[in-house]
Amino acid sequence: MRLHSLVFLLPFLLILGCRSNVSSPREERIISFETFGIQPNSKKNASIFAKKLIDSLQKIPADERVKVIFPKGRYDFYATGSFTKEYYISNHDQLNPKNVAFALENLENITIDGQGSEFIFHGRMIPFSIIKGENISLQNFSIDFENPAFRQLTILAVDENKGEVTASVFPENNHVIENHKFYRTGESYELNLFQAMPFRADRRLAYQRSDVAFNPKEIEEISPNQLRIKGWYQIPLTSVGERFALRSHKRPTPGIFISQSKNTAVDNIQLHYAEGMGLLAQMSENIFLDGFSVALKGKDDPRYFTTQADATHFSACKGVIVSKNGLYEGMADDAINVHGTYLKIIKRLDAKTIQAQYMHPQAWGFVWGEKGDEVQFLESEKMELLGGNFTTKIASIYAVDQPRAFGAKVFEITFENEIPKVINEKGKFSVENLTWTPEVIFSNNVIRNNRARGALFSTPKKVICENNVFDHTHGTAILLCGDSNGWYETGACREVVIRNNQFINALTSNYQFTNAIISIYPEIPNLEGQEKFFHSGIVIENNTFETFDQPILYAKSTDGIVFRNNVITHSGEFEPFHWNKHRFFFEKVKNVLIEKNQFENGFNPEKDVRIELSEEKGIQIK
Repeated sequence: MRLHSLVFLLPFLLILGCRSNVSSPREERIISFETFGIQPNSKKNASIFAKKLIDSLQKIPADERVKVIFPKGRYDFYATGSFTKEYYISNHDQLNPKNVAFALENLENITIDGQGSEFIFHGRMIPFSIIKGENISLQNFSIDFENPAFRQLTILAVDENKGEVTASVFPENNHVIENHKFYRTGESYELNLFQAMPFRADRRLAYQRSDVAFNPKEIEEISPNQLRIKGWYQIPLTSVGERFALRSHKRPTPGIFISQSKNTAVDNIQLHYAEGMGLLAQMSENIFLDGFSVALKGKDDPRYFTTQADATHFSACKGVIVSKNGLYEGMADDAINVHGTYLKIIKRLDAKTIQAQYMHPQAWGFVWGEKGDEVQFLESEKMELLGGNFTTKIASIYAVDQPRAFGAKVFEITFENEIPKVINEKGKFSVENLTWTPEVIFSNNVIRNNRARGALFSTPKKVICENNVFDHTHGTAILLCGDSNGWYETGACREVVIRNNQFINALTSNYQFTNAIISIYPEIPNLEGQEKFFHSGIVIENNTFETFDQPILYAKSTDGIVFRNNVITHSGEFEPFHWNKHRFFFEKVKNVLIEKNQFENGFNPEKDVRIELSEEKGIQIK
């Protein structure tokens, strides 16, 4: 690890390394899961015994360190007999109650060590929740579901004359066909699978085929787990050996849920499936992932897909997020997304008090802020901060539509200072919590063969994205976003370093915000009217881009971009198709420096650089 990364990590490493000496002076107690009455590979419902385990952990003094070990083997956890909890989880469907196998709530100094075990889950449930915990570690096990909500079709034969294909279904069984629609069944719920992710036989997502609708006119099961499909618009594009991962849009449950916790570590865990995010953390401080993977079970795994949404997602966290040495593949969305949530201001009550509301249907119900948190305000159409560099702190915050923040959408917030007079319910204004924003290190990871985008960062704190391989992400490899009009995900980046990464044939299809391999794309409806820039301080250096198409970097509303010492080579793997025919496309930017890069096919600034709503003197090309 380089010195600058070590310095950046030092405060968090001290927290992890010293917690046993500072907060946990006693020797570590070892508890084996088998003492609660279950053996590995027994096929018993382990949820019942997990409840017994956690009941016993609740009785241990908080300052005592405990390691729970699992004799290596397979453990089966069922929704029946598990914990039943009401949780409001950012960027998920707010369906309650939820079944949870390991509900680790209000615990400290606990390590769960699977010792290489397989944890298999049955039904719709959350494998692990860590709520209001401190110094909790998960390590050395895998997570999978016996009956995932996806189904995969393998194309066995194509008859274009008849307009039909023959396909096998994996996993087998647990499905029905009704009115030519395909339903996943079994284990407590039924699900209509109406969309598909098309994979080539080599596990790459199919070129220029994003978000494919699965809407054939006829489906017939001609033998067990073998279908004849007619009248599907994908048939002329399809070839023998392709796989289609059939899915819905639902995302009810993550694999690991972390909320209002501090100093959480997830080490050497392989998550093979979740019906929502792989790991979702919200309102938590200091999260360390080392060898956490959302991945297939090796090269011989017949399954091509993993999670229904992002591999990892961090909403309104603070401290530092470290994600390193991971493999993220086959997801239906991004490898990592780091952001906060804007509240829309719906009423101004007085000079210091507003009412503000969660807006996105998958982001509400959880704590948004606390007394003493620092906030700032912006006008949503132009995504401009109000009052210059004006910030203030929360004096009080109360839920309006619920007795407490839990389950609430609307808050009444009073600030320590008077807020800008322009703010009122007639305009479009939002409030952003600056306290709950993290520093991020995303390093030595492999991201490959996933839908949508690779890595998303939206935080004003320092971000280092280094030594990663972005291999055939279907859309943009790295996105710096910010949106107070649709997703309501904060916020502006102020210091981002993207270095020593390898980008291999990214952007083989189009998705939202995917204007280039690296896309700096805040959502700004009134860009022409904007006077202040949104993002700033972006350095992209010493990376390798292997690409078949033109667009390398797109940037909007950014003050300060350095693109240097990068190598761009032409792969020829696919035909160029992207609407953006420029290596660099800038809209409303300044202080841009492009220097010391190597272009295999040459570089012509007049052809390869497009500049809009910007002064050309603010862009230096050397």
